[in-house]
Amino acid sequence: MLRKISLGTLGLTIGGILTIIGFVAYADNNATLNLVGFFYGIPLLLGGLALKANELKPVPFTQTTSPSALRLRQQQATDTQNKIRKDITRYCYGQDAHLDSTLSFLGLSPTDQERPIVKGLREIEVNGNYALILEFDSPLIPIDVWQKKQEKMTNYFGPGLEIQIIQPSENTIELALINTPKDSLVLDQPKIAG
Repeated sequence: MLRKISLGTLGLTIGGILTIIGFVAYADNNATLNLVGFFYGIPLLLGGLALKANELKPVPFTQTTSPSALRLRQQQATDTQNKIRKDITRYCYGQDAHLDSTLSFLGLSPTDQERPIVKGLREIEVNGNYALILEFDSPLIPIDVWQKKQEKMTNYFGPGLEIQIIQPSENTIELALINTPKDSLVLDQPKIAG
């Protein structure tokens, strides 16, 4: 629950209210409320401003997850899939972009200006397997560069995941992390579809 709340907005709201109470109490000669307003309100207000300045908003789901995909997530999702989903769907602070260090490690972020940005995600079923699809705005990194990094991505995201990369439209790259059950080796998966 706390992951879905902007701490910057919370700090600004509570700090603003306490600061206003402090100023009103100062004008009214109420020393106790005056101290509360100045000693708690102003630091909370400043902390909220600092958090708001460094805030990354959660990445939205671009389509509603079907009940069958939710069941598959509970049964099959790897730690990597869960960690990525939880990380990018919450407010983050002190990062330049969601998955910035991952993209840098994979060689897909030569500079901050060229870095692909995660714009959305969705969860689907691919041949009875759970798939997490990350949708990137990638105007400066073409699909052939992404495809050259596919083996490195497979090693990075770990065992039990197949990586598929498609370009549904210009400047958009979809990175699919598809669960591959250990007991069945799937060699020829069809391309993903929303």
